[in-house]
Amino acid sequence: MEQNQSDHPLKILLTGADGFLGVSLIYELLNRGYFIRAFIEPSRGKNLPEHPNIEKFSGDILNADSLEKAAADCDAIIHTAACTDLWPSRSAKVRNINYEGTSNIIQTALKLQIKRLVYVSTANSFGFGNRQNPGNEETAYFAGKYKLDYLDSKYAAQQLILDTVKNEHLPAIILNPTFMFGPYDSKPGAGAMIQAVYYGKIPGYTSGGRNFAYVKDVAEAIANALTMGRIGQCYILGNQNLTYDKIFGIIARTANVKAPAMKIPTPFIKIFGLIGTLAGKISGKAPAISYPVACISCDKHFYSSAKAIKELALRQTNIEIAVKESFDWLKNNGYLN
Repeated sequence: MEQNQSDHPLKILLTGADGFLGVSLIYELLNRGYFIRAFIEPSRGKNLPEHPNIEKFSGDILNADSLEKAAADCDAIIHTAACTDLWPSRSAKVRNINYEGTSNIIQTALKLQIKRLVYVSTANSFGFGNRQNPGNEETAYFAGKYKLDYLDSKYAAQQLILDTVKNEHLPAIILNPTFMFGPYDSKPGAGAMIQAVYYGKIPGYTSGGRNFAYVKDVAEAIANALTMGRIGQCYILGNQNLTYDKIFGIIARTANVKAPAMKIPTPFIKIFGLIGTLAGKISGKAPAISYPVACISCDKHFYSSAKAIKELALRQTNIEIAVKESFDWLKNNGYLN
């Protein structure tokens, strides 16, 4: 069902408010006149702008009472908080934050009769495809082959929301971003790819690729989902499908450095990843590349965002603009010398 403008939520609880996507989303929501209760972990929040329409709330999504207090008198919840750690590949911490934390969000939304829950998942909760036949919202999940709790937990949380929509009439919509570039990447996430190309730390490129999106386009679509889209539906928020040699070339031109020129054979990168995983288990330190990440790098994670373009007015800003903004932000904030 479509949400009428008369149901327009005024006060939003935003989890993960100080993250890469969260900060861009805050600026988008502020521009639309929303009041934001920014749910953050204690001692965090330095990336949040100072604004009279932002209220900081320190809490833990694994604490149901904390969530209920944070969501009191809110009209909607946007849940972006997640643990994206890929090492170790199996992690109770990742599972708890991504699945149990989302379960707590669901119960809070039901108990407080929240008007709309917008859950930010990942495009990898659907199967990917190739350039001719990209994955979409109907493509079955098969990223379980990588045996990463991050991907498995996000998919499980997504299924939990869909089941609750069906069985308990949870007014939820699910958004599935692809790999994003843009400003405010303080971790950094995608910015780590830019850093690696900039410093010449990538020896070559694999046969794989990804779908890339501009973080501000994604933030705008998430804000649109407060009043647009259909309850119980998922929407992939992406843009351009690019192989790694293409995206490395864009980054290199932006940074005025040399792009990785050597294609790394698939067996070699997988062996390197296997060695990294074994070394990581022995040393207890995260490897430069693990076996699951090596396998991911060899696949083409290509998706279609046609549904979101049609129903959520998802913009399709050229990725070169997104990379340029990301590079400039990293440079201006001391992440690139």
